[in-house]
Formats: sequence, C-alpha cells, structure tokens
Amino acid sequence: MSNRVSMSDVARRAGVSLMTVSRVINEKGDVHPETRQRIQKIIKDLDYHPSAIARSLATQRTRTIGLVVPDVSNPFFADITRGIEALAYAQGYHVFLCNTEEDPQREISVIQSLEEKRVDGLILCSSRIEATALVNLLNRLPAAVLINRRLDDHKSEDYQTVFLDDEASGVLATRHLLQTGHRRIGYMAGPATSFSGQGRKKGYLAAMEQAGAAVNPDWIIHCQPTVAGGHQAGLQLLERCDELTALFCYNDLVAVGALQACSDLSRKIPDDLAIIGHDDIPLAALVSPALTTCRVHRQELGARAVEALFERMKNCPGGCNQIVLHPELIIRQSAP
Repeated sequence: MSNRVSMSDVARRAGVSLMTVSRVINEKGDVHPETRQRIQKIIKDLDYHPSAIARSLATQRTRTIGLVVPDVSNPFFADITRGIEALAYAQGYHVFLCNTEEDPQREISVIQSLEEKRVDGLILCSSRIEATALVNLLNRLPAAVLINRRLDDHKSEDYQTVFLDDEASGVLATRHLLQTGHRRIGYMAGPATSFSGQGRKKGYLAAMEQAGAAVNPDWIIHCQPTVAGGHQAGLQLLERCDELTALFCYNDLVAVGALQACSDLSRKIPDDLAIIGHDDIPLAALVSPALTTCRVHRQELGARAVEALFERMKNCPGGCNQIVLHPELIIRQSAP
C-alpha cells in the first residue's frame, strides 16, 4: 500500500479546499498570504511533491525541454549539451536528450515523441531532415530553436537559429593552408546531409578561387563524422590523389582518422601532408602531432540556444534575432 502524501492530505491538514492548495502549488493568486504561508509549511512538513502530470495540466507547462543531437558520443555535441543543461536546470527546467545516430528518419521519430511528451520547447542540433519536413515538424511545437541549421527559404523570424559561421571556417582554414604554401588541398566534407559541412565547403571553394588555385572534384570526399569515417575516407582520398599536400577536415574526429590514414601510408605530418580539423575538442590538443583546428565555443553555443528558446517561449518581447558565432583558428603542429 502506497504511503505517498497526496494533495488531499495537505488540504485536510490545512483545513482548506483542494483548489486552494492547487493555487498555492501553481503560484496563482486569490490566496490570503497567511493561508499561503501555512500551506507551504505543511507541504514542507509532509514532504509533499506535486504530481508533474497534474501540475502540467494546471499550468499548461511541463518544465521540460527536448534536445536532439545527431551523435551523443561526439564531444562537440556533449559540450553543447552541457551548456544547454546547466542553464536550463538553473531556470527550473529538465532536458530530455535524444540521440539520432545521424539518421534523418530516427530524428523525425524522436521529435514526434518529444511532441507527444508535451515538451515546452525543442532545441535541435545539426538537423539532417529535409527542409519541408522539418518545417512541418517545427510548426507543431510550442517553441523551437535550431543549432547549426538554417532555413533560408523561410521567414527568418519564424525559425530562430544559433549557428557558427561555417563558410568563414572554410575560408579561415583553407586560407591558412594557402598562405603556408599549399595549393593542392583536399576537403574531407563529413556527411552529405550536414549543412555545416556544406557551408565549410563553400568557404573552402571560395578561398581556393580567390587564390587562383584550381580544385579537382576528386579532392573532395564525404565521410562519416567519426574517427573511423575519417580513417576510411582518408585512405581512399590519399590513395587516389597522392598529389595532395594538405587536408581540411569536417571535424576533429575526421582529422584524427586522417592522421591514422597518413600513418598507414607512411606520410609524415606536416612534412608530407598538413591537416586542419574543426571544433577544437580536447582530443585535438592531445594527439600527436597536435591538430591545427577551427575553435568553436561549444558551451556558449548551447547556452545561447537555450536563452533564445526561453525568449521564444515568451514570444520574443525584444525580437527574435538570429545568433551567429565566429570561429577562431588555433595553430598547432599538424599545420604550422
């Protein structure tokens, strides 16, 4: 038999109605201050914890946020998650974290599940869903913010985004390689569905064109955004294009995989091949040689996203602006 304290127990001890107790719990008005104080003391004395389901029905809020990431094992998304969770918890919200394994169909499924759980808002990282399907999903949610995904064909005020200037990353990395004497530069582009990868490709191509350096389409290869993906793609790319003297990689995990491929092929870094990664995860400084990379302030990215979501929950009284963060080139031994 359950010994759980109920709202009826609180009301009976206080000598008031259930409605009065409910008003106190949900911080509603029309309760005399002395009565409110007495009920709050009884709640504390009885160690009463209101039902989250009942409270959400009364307030139309669940105090929960959905967070969807493509790969929870990637330190990039782990750091974003920390930034989101810390700020959300400080504001009295709990976060439902969902991992999609880079699968657009799974991403659709978890968003639908979060909708059914009546989350107060959604933060969606690096979405792989096609634009029309994504818009249809977002329209069914009370509030949503996208990280590193834009919907350029739709009104910007409808879908707020917090994103890194990926095109600037591509320019920054490629320009550094060009300035250090490289002309035959490959790009390991990550998943074909990654909008960040597409933006970095634009920057890579723009920097090459500005320098008058021709790009062979064979120098660009898509891969899974993991060490294993970078290793496999690195072997394939370097075996078919042994003229390459430098690589710009979609992220640091791919770059570490490329380092492994170079070891397998007896190519010395940076003497035979220079490599630049992206994100500056902790591993980047620990591998040998340490990775030159584009730094992203990941926890700030997460914190700015949850701040934007809270603003959207209040219908953006100050206006919902798109938030852009800028990369920083960190030069280490892999591409000095």
